[in-house]
Amino acid sequence: MATLEVFFDCSSPWTYMGFHNVIALAEKYGVEITWKPIIVGGVFNAINRQAVEERENPTVPVKAEYAFKDMRDWARHCALTINFPPACGHPVNAIKCMRACLVMLEHSPQRMQQFARAAFEALWRDGRDLARDDVLIDLCNNVGADAADVLEKITTQIVKDRLRANTDELIARRGFGSPTFFVNTTDMYFGNDRLPLVEDALRRDQLKAT
Repeated sequence: MATLEVFFDCSSPWTYMGFHNVIALAEKYGVEITWKPIIVGGVFNAINRQAVEERENPTVPVKAEYAFKDMRDWARHCALTINFPPACGHPVNAIKCMRACLVMLEHSPQRMQQFARAAFEALWRDGRDLARDDVLIDLCNNVGADAADVLEKITTQIVKDRLRANTDELIARRGFGSPTFFVNTTDMYFGNDRLPLVEDALRRDQLKAT
């Protein structure tokens, strides 16, 4: 069976769509996802400063304007509501949220998926700030997690180190943003719009096995 790894950060609207779509894709092909929460800002700071600079000062303003339309078109295609920029402002500090995703993974991938989906919706649909403890408490309550326990664990060095390790791993594997998908360890795809290619890879793997 093929392996499928997903490196993601909830602070990215494109990742919201990729997250939503890759779950259905994995279910279709009977593949278990290995989730890898990261801090995409850490990736940008290390190897992709151009992404930050381009966001702040677009080299082609009309292309940047088109990107907003492109996002709305993709959101409609995915049957998702995305309000960009979110009411809480952008970029968003999602470090606590991504640490919480790691804590949820300790329980189960399913709980992590529920939590991350709720976080994406809180930010990109409702405009809530994922850096706020009260927002994280609501998200924990929504998935039946002990909010006090989660908030305590995300302050521990072991959870902080895991998040940094995932981020460093993506950089080491020549990734440069979120979402990034790996099929069978070495076959990398970047972005929600590359999921049809991920599906092709999973289909080819499936055909080899038959």
